Amino acid sequence: MRRMAIVPAGLAALVILGAARAQDSDRKPPFVTTPLEVVDRMLRLAQTGPQDFVIDLGSGDGRIVIAAARDFGARALGVELDGVLVELARERARAAGVTGRAAFEQGDVLHAEVSRATVVTAYLLPGLMERLRAKLLTELAPGARIVSHAFVMPGWRPDRSETLRRLAPHPGQGETSNLHLWIVPAQARGAWRSSASSAAGAWRVRIEQNHQDIRLEGSAEGAPLEFVGATLTGREIAWRTRGARFRGRVEGERIAGELAVGGRTLPLVLERER
Repeated sequence: MRRMAIVPAGLAALVILGAARAQDSDRKPPFVTTPLEVVDRMLRLAQTGPQDFVIDLGSGDGRIVIAAARDFGARALGVELDGVLVELARERARAAGVTGRAAFEQGDVLHAEVSRATVVTAYLLPGLMERLRAKLLTELAPGARIVSHAFVMPGWRPDRSETLRRLAPHPGQGETSNLHLWIVPAQARGAWRSSASSAAGAWRVRIEQNHQDIRLEGSAEGAPLEFVGATLTGREIAWRTRGARFRGRVEGERIAGELAVGGRTLPLVLERER
């Protein structure tokens, strides 16, 4: 269940604008429940499993938290501003037999403690999504997954988006639901270099970064390199040059991985230059 406006056909822009304004005032915007098939797809899109801790921001009647615990074996927490809905969610969790793995707290999503989460779910208006962007990027660990129903975070391109055509009608919803996935990227921006004794030779790399989008320039043994196909997914980083391919992980002040070149695979460790 989520805080959002109900959007009749032809009035979407006006209703969303009105609800977006309402969320910045003392009035609470109305909410619409998330269809159960969308709940399931959101958690699958995040590849949720027993190892995960899910935080649902704006948890409403608790359906995402309960599904995460019951159907995916995860531990989960719902954060909801409305105390009545918090109590309803707790009752539903007791009825589902998941109180050991599902909890709810009353609070403002903008001030929620999210650092423990490996998965964050949300169905919130665009203004709140925009305000949450910096918080999620700063507080979540690299590799954490964020799944939003309907709305994106302005300024941060989703890693994946998909449209789900639902099998049954749902109050306040159209025939389809748009889902968006982000994977929190590691901080890879900066200058990196290998040690002089590196088996892969002397590498120097400079990385420019805009969230998960990266651009590289650098050299190997003093010769300039042309980088193509550079990617950053959580901590996982990869790039290709002419004749070589690297795959590794960003671990704080180190990038460690393997360089495939000339039919050989060599270890390559880069350290951040100070």
